[in-house]
Formats: sequence, C-alpha cells, structure tokens
Amino acid sequence: MKYAFAAAALALMVAPGALATEIVVGYSQDFQEALEDDYGVREGTYLTESIKEDLMREFKKAGIDVDHVTVTIERAVPNKPTMKQLGDKPGLDYGASVSIGGMELSATAFDASGVEMGSLTYDWFETDIRNAGLTTWHDARRAADRFASKFAKKLAQGGMDEAES
Repeated sequence: MKYAFAAAALALMVAPGALATEIVVGYSQDFQEALEDDYGVREGTYLTESIKEDLMREFKKAGIDVDHVTVTIERAVPNKPTMKQLGDKPGLDYGASVSIGGMELSATAFDASGVEMGSLTYDWFETDIRNAGLTTWHDARRAADRFASKFAKKLAQGGMDEAES
C-alpha cells in the first residue's frame, strides 16, 4: 500500500513536466542588431526569460495546454541605459537618464500535433515620461506582462490571428 502511494506521488510530480510548454524566443533582425550594437547581447537573455515567465504564469492561470510557442521580440526600448551603453559612453549617468520604453512582440502557439492554436502581435510603449519605469527594462517588462495576459486569454477563447496595441 505504501509503495502504491509513493508511486502515485511520484507520478503526480512527474506528470506536470510532461505538460511543459516549450517557449522559444527569437529576435527580429533589427532588434538583434540593436542588441549587438547598442544594448548588449545579455539584455536579450534578460528579456527572453521575462517573457517566458510571464507566458508560463498566464497559461497556467488560464488553464490552457499549449505544446510550444514561438515568440519574436520585434523591438524593445529600455527606460535606462544598459550596461553596454554605460560602458560605450562613460559620461552617461544611469541615475539621471530616463526615457520612455516598451516592447513589440509577436507569437504563435501550437498544440501537441503541431496545429496552430492562435497568434498575436502586440506592442506597448509608454507615452508619458512621467510614467516611465525606474529600472532598465521596466516598460518592456510591463509590455511583456500585458502581452502574456492578452495571449493567454485569446488562446483560452480559441482565437486566431490578431494584432493589438
């Protein structure tokens, strides 16, 4: 009996991993060049992880089973200078430099058989400098959070192609 209980507990621990969503985040050619030339490549990794976390949270909250998602960061603008920008321009002041930021994303979700479940193109950029975020990618992260919420709701409703701002 206790072995059956242990086996059931192990199955419950392993089962969620089988339903894990694969999220692949890539960059448009323009954003890839911006990372290499202006922002620094490590900034792309930071944004990628943020997007993945937001999507996983929202998919779980919506109770939808997505096998894999491809996301493209079309454009992203920081609120504060990145480490590369600070290194490239020594007179730049991180504390005093503030700008409006945001991000444009596109994504497509697929079920386990490879059938497209839906896609979304979304962008959000702050429009008022008084509301600009206090960290490097604050507004871009806000855009990613909003994108993930809208995408999960759309997939839960069975929607297809759509562009939103």
